[in-house]
Amino acid sequence: MSETLKRLSAEGVSIWLDDISRERLRTGNLEQLVREKNVVGVTSNPTIFAKALGKGSAYDDQVRDLAVRGVDVEEASRAITTYDIRWGCDVLRPVYDRTEGLDGRVSIEVDPRLARETEKTVAEARALWWMVDRPNLFIKIPATVEGLPAITAALAEGISVNVTLIFSLERYGQVIDAFFEGLEKARANGLDLSKIASVASFFVSRVDTEIDKRLDKIDSEEAAKLRSKAGVANARLAYALYEEKFGSDRWQALKDAGARPQRPLWASTGVKDPNLPDTLYVDELIAPGTVNTMPEATLEATADHAEVRGNTVQGAYDEARAHMRALADVGVDYDDVVRVLEDEGVEKFEASWSEMLGTIRRELEDKAPGGGGA
Repeated sequence: MSETLKRLSAEGVSIWLDDISRERLRTGNLEQLVREKNVVGVTSNPTIFAKALGKGSAYDDQVRDLAVRGVDVEEASRAITTYDIRWGCDVLRPVYDRTEGLDGRVSIEVDPRLARETEKTVAEARALWWMVDRPNLFIKIPATVEGLPAITAALAEGISVNVTLIFSLERYGQVIDAFFEGLEKARANGLDLSKIASVASFFVSRVDTEIDKRLDKIDSEEAAKLRSKAGVANARLAYALYEEKFGSDRWQALKDAGARPQRPLWASTGVKDPNLPDTLYVDELIAPGTVNTMPEATLEATADHAEVRGNTVQGAYDEARAHMRALADVGVDYDDVVRVLEDEGVEKFEASWSEMLGTIRRELEDKAPGGGGA
C-alpha cells in the first residue's frame, strides 16, 4: 500500500472512491482498491452511472431479463443501480464492521429530477433504502431548499444520509441544522442514534471553475492573483463552521444520546484546470474527521505524489477569510456564484439521469423479445 495514502489516513482523512460500475465490481477491482489503496468508501452519482451503462457489456444479462419481464425504464433504472450499490455495500462490509460503522459506506442518489420536491424525495429515499437493504448504505439527497426537510425526515426514520451538492457556507449551516433536527426526531421516535450516519458533501473544484471564469472576465492584476484559491478557502471555512456547530450544546445533547457527528466530505476533488497540481484538493484539505471522495485518477495521483504535510485546514481560517474578502473587493458576488453552482449541479445530474434512462430504454428495446438484439 502507498505510504502516502497511509499517512493521509493517519491524519484522519477517510479515502473514498468517487466511482462505481458493474465492471469494477465483477473484476474485483473495487476489492483491490480497498486492499491496496486504503479506499474505505464509495460514492456514486447519476453521471457515474450514465458512463458505466454507456460502455461494455457488464449490464447485458440483467437488462435482457428486465426486457423479457416487460419492466419499464424507471423501474429498470432502480433495479440496475441498486444492484451495483448492494454489491458495493457487500464489498465494503468488512470495512464497515472493522470501523464500527464509521466507514465502509456506499452512496446512491435519489432521482435528481426530484431535487425541488420534498415529499417525493423522501419517498424515493425510503424506496432506495428498502431496495438496497444494507446497513452501510447512504442515500444521497441534494442540499436544495426543498431537500433540507427531506434530509431531516429521512434521518428521523433511521435512514443514513449523504447530503450532496453543498456549495455555500450558509447552506452548509442549514444542512447541519437539518441533521440535528433529524437526529432529535429520531431520538423522540426511540431510534438508536449510534446506528444513524451522515456526511455532508461540500463541493470544491466547481467553486474554482466558476470563480476563475469570473476573475478572468474582470481581467485585472488583482483578479489574476486570486485564481484557483477559492475552492480551498471555501472548504476550509466550511470546516470552521463544522467545528463551531459541533461544539454547541445542541450537539452535545445528541452526542450524549449516542449520536455520531455528520462528517464533512470533500467532493468534486478532481482538478479541472490542467495548470493546477492534480492533488491540490487533497493536499490543502487535510483535517481530522473528514472524507475525501476521489475520482480514480486523483486517487492514483495521491498515492503517487500527494504532499501529506499534516493538518492544512485548521491553521488557515484567517487566510481563507481574507481571500473571500479579496474576491468581494474585486467584484466577485459569492452569493450569485453558489446559486449558479447549485442550479447547474442539479441540471447536470438531471441531464446525466436522462442520458442513463435513454441508454437503458434503448437496451430494453433492443433486448426485448422480438427486438433487434433478441
